[in-house]
Amino acid sequence: MNQIQRRHSLPVRIGNIVVGGDAPVRVQSMTNTDTADIDSTVTQVAELARAGSELVRLTVNNESAAAAVPTIRDALAAKGVEVPLIGDFHFNGHRLLSDYPACAEALAKYRINPGNVGRGEKKDSQFATMVEIACRYDRPVRIGVNWGSLDPELVARMMDENAKSAAPKPAEEMMIEAMVESALGSARRAEELGLARDHIILSCKMSGVQDLIRVYRALAPRSDHALHLGLTEAGMGSKGIVASTAALSVLLQEGIGDTIRVSLTPEPGESRSREIIVAQEILQTMGLRPFVPMVAACPGCGRTTSTVFQELARDIQAYLREQMPSWRERYPGVEQMQVAVMGCVVNGPGESKHANIGISLPGTGEQPSAPVFIDGEKATTLKGADIAAQFKHMVDDYVIGHYGRNA
Repeated sequence: MNQIQRRHSLPVRIGNIVVGGDAPVRVQSMTNTDTADIDSTVTQVAELARAGSELVRLTVNNESAAAAVPTIRDALAAKGVEVPLIGDFHFNGHRLLSDYPACAEALAKYRINPGNVGRGEKKDSQFATMVEIACRYDRPVRIGVNWGSLDPELVARMMDENAKSAAPKPAEEMMIEAMVESALGSARRAEELGLARDHIILSCKMSGVQDLIRVYRALAPRSDHALHLGLTEAGMGSKGIVASTAALSVLLQEGIGDTIRVSLTPEPGESRSREIIVAQEILQTMGLRPFVPMVAACPGCGRTTSTVFQELARDIQAYLREQMPSWRERYPGVEQMQVAVMGCVVNGPGESKHANIGISLPGTGEQPSAPVFIDGEKATTLKGADIAAQFKHMVDDYVIGHYGRNA
């Protein structure tokens, strides 16, 4: 994979996962079940972990949710799912962590939003309570600032000071500065309260692509804390995917970011794991980290009126992803395999030769045969109505033959 010079950050251990330092950029996700619904939450966390989420965040918003967390963790452990669980707290986190110590212990990390900790004098004491509990259980904390819930007292103070200055800055610039100051100021306060510096992760989430890029460019040089990236309220479908990809790719290319989440609004009935797939594909297509064998496929043109290559590309890609949970353990290195499914003679043979294994299907009017190339050499020519099944079998044989010896 390509080497992008990443910004230096302190490593933070979260359960069995390290974020920051020399660790790869981590993928995380969040459930959308009612946390108090233990069965549904356990099922979704297991699904997210199977899809490749390395950290899973749960909403802990009331007593029922807090009481359920230890049972959820134990049920996941019984299934062999060891993914670290993160508690997402707003408004009443100080009380829930205090009243439910088993919840505080079961979680691997706490997320604190400094804009929702409290107001006035309560803000300092409630923030302090959460940090002190994190220290007690040796748990890291993500101080997650969100532009939609930015501390109004901080904003008012900074805006007043800006208005009185000889050269006032634009409001948009002050918004960015307020986001950064909220994160850094909260981190300083957490350290004063005893939280180790390598137990703090920072994030400053915005919903606009350019705003997110600007705020992290401002934050990154001013801190060595590990940084979590994510475009908040990214949206649904292609809009959410494109917006998240545009924002995160720019920052990752600049070496900024130690863990990411793609916050997609699921389509009705769509699996929550879609956001994990998108996050993985961002990292893999940028050359930052491999997750699953990549399929190069012909886009189609007037030479490819048949849908056979489209169906095969779809089926092969789905098959590879389905196999990865078991292949990952049995066939080390398989995630870097390249597969090509091409639709005609124009680029088909050439692309197939560049892949580890590739097939060039016949285009309109071409001979009904499909040459298969393995590591640049023509291996065979497939014919008949079951070309797809034959090729899938060859992919299996390639995986066993080339990666089995690495086990």
